[in-house]
Parts: sequence; C-alpha cells; structure tokens
Amino acid sequence: MSDLNLKLRALVQHAYANAPAFKEIMDGVGLTPADIQGLDDLPKIPITSKDKLVQMQQAHPPFGGWLAVPINRLQRIYVSPGPLYDPQGFEDTDGAQSAVQALQAADFQAGDIALNTFLYHMVPAGLWLDEALRLIGVTVVPLGPGNTDLLIMVMQSLKPTAYVGTPSFLETIYARAAQMGITPTFTKAFFSAEPYLPAQRQKFEGQYKLRTAQAYGTADLGLIGFEREGRAGFYLPDTLIVEIADPETGQVLPDGQVGEVVVTTFNRAYPLIRFGTGDLSVAERDADGVRFLRALVGRSGEALKVRGMFLHPNQLRLIGNAFPEIDGIAVTVQRGDGDKLYVQVMPAEGQQIGDSIAFTARFGEVFRQLARLRADQIELVPHGALKSGERSLKEVK
Repeated sequence: MSDLNLKLRALVQHAYANAPAFKEIMDGVGLTPADIQGLDDLPKIPITSKDKLVQMQQAHPPFGGWLAVPINRLQRIYVSPGPLYDPQGFEDTDGAQSAVQALQAADFQAGDIALNTFLYHMVPAGLWLDEALRLIGVTVVPLGPGNTDLLIMVMQSLKPTAYVGTPSFLETIYARAAQMGITPTFTKAFFSAEPYLPAQRQKFEGQYKLRTAQAYGTADLGLIGFEREGRAGFYLPDTLIVEIADPETGQVLPDGQVGEVVVTTFNRAYPLIRFGTGDLSVAERDADGVRFLRALVGRSGEALKVRGMFLHPNQLRLIGNAFPEIDGIAVTVQRGDGDKLYVQVMPAEGQQIGDSIAFTARFGEVFRQLARLRADQIELVPHGALKSGERSLKEVK
C-alpha cells in the first residue's frame, strides 16, 4: 500500500474519532473508517460544500463539529467571509509547504526582498505566505494592502526584488509610481486572491519585464494550485488530494471533463475531507505525465469570489437582518479590469428612507463589515423593483 493511502487511512480514522461532523457524515451513509482503505475509496465519502460548512458552523459554532484537536492546540483562528472560522493547529505545516512549492516554482529564492501586500489579520494569506517566504530565505517586508504612497516610499528605501499580492494592487503601484517619476525595483511577482487577466500579464511581463506567476487557493484549504514557468494551468502541491468530481453525484470524473474541485487536506486539527470548493475546472496531464488543473471555468455553488474574497448569499441575509426597514437586496458583480460591486436596496412596503445619503453610508459600512468588501455603488430602488425578501447575487462580464 502506498504511503499516501496509509496517510489517508490514518487521517480518516483520526477525523472519525475526533471530529463529530465527519463522523455524522460517515454514519449517515453507512461508512466506517474500515471502508476507506485508500484513494480508490475516497469518493464513497460525500462532498461537503463551502455553503454547507457555513451552515454547519452556524448550527454548531464556532467550528461546525470539524475541530479534531482541543482548542488550546490551535496556534491561530482565522475568520473568513461567510463568516467561517478557520483553525490552524500547531502541527499544521502543510499550508506553508504548499506555498513554498509555489513560490519556488515562481523563482523566489534566498536573497530576494519581497513586499508582502496580503492581509496579516483575520484571513490566513498574509501569514501563510510570510512563513513560506522565510522558509525559502526571502527577506519579507510585511506591508499588507493599501497606502500606496507609503509602499512606494518603502520600495525606494529597501529596493525590493519581489512583489506578493493581487495583480490589481500592483497595477495601482506602478501607476502611482509613474506619477511620482519613480521606477519600481521588482523583477518578479506572485499573485493570488483574484483573477490574473491576460492584459495584466501582457503589461507586467511585456512592458515591465517581470517574471510573474499566480496561485489558486482558498482560506479554508490554503494554496491548491500554482503556475510553473512556460506551462499552462495550475500544478498541484503534494500536500493535498485534489479530485475533479461531479458536483451532483460526488463521483470522480476522468481527466478532460469539467467538474468541481474537491480537496482533502491532511490538517489533523481541521480535517476537511472531500471539501467542495465550488470552483469548476478540468484536470489534465502535461507531456511529462504530471497532473494539473486547467484554468478555473466557473462556480458550482451560490458563492462568488470578489476581489479575492468569497461573497455568499448568507452574508446578504445577515446584512438584511441589520436593517428591518428594507425588504430586498440585489448584488451584481461586474467582472473586468478589477471587480466592481453594485448593490440595490429596496425599502419594505410602507417604509420611507428619510435621509438617503445617511442611510446608504450606514448600509455601506455594515456591508463592508459583514461582507468584508466595499460596495462601489449603493442604489436605493422603489418598493416593487425587487422581489420581497430578495437576497440575490449575480455576476456579469
């Protein structure tokens, strides 16, 4: 039996014994740990979707029955959009190791100085990548997002060779630096959390002569796939089991077919086994026989990713609960050169919104707090313009 099969058996036994949610899933379909002897048996276990995980955490806070170690064995607890609580155990090193593989594939190496512009609080991206960069020997400047002028000042002083963050923020940095007559010192960039558009790649690699790479991941699982120079698609770290499955049946699909990206993580503190990301992709093999994911082709669930953050209809319901005077919320995500988020709000029947400016400001702040996203436009629409009780979320391109 392969080492991976042995590792999976041990994980299933541990999760069944210590994570009540996983035991309930297994018992619900008549499975015991003895039924999972290796990778071939993994599809017997039902997929747990991201939306289902949110529901489980709401029903059994804070971890929905998935925590498989005592809470004092956690080094960090993140809070991601949903809201979702993402625990990280002291023994969990796979997240950083996955990122190490991705960064090394992007030519990050000892001696580089990297500006890390991902958030360092609440969500895991900043700290995960910080740890991975340091394991490689990269000097990290932990800046986080925003405050472009300060970043440029730091860049002038430290002459960083590498950028870590979203492509849209790097565009902002280059645009502001040009206004100030400053040339950035970056030679390479590593992107995640939002789509890396072809026009952006052409600009960064063609005009600015950067070596760039992007990675695909989620807050719950960490990094799932990463680019390798000269090759298309997302290659998979050896710290995860990644399946492409039929979103309805849960059965694994052969290479070349579109299905949901389903991930099993060997995180003993938070053993998400067959976690459905909601992302649709296709698995293929390159000329060397190495498996990779073609570019993500869509979403299978209700959640949408906006500026690198998932936005769920559940969050719209929470926002609506804070405003008894409204009866409808409709959110449209406009894809393009940076996501734009437009919100329509409908008052309840017979309700009058006196000061619309004050209301939209208050609504915008609650939206930002609960959705962890800023709305680009909030529009009050008359009663009847939306369905009563509507909490809709859609994207347009």
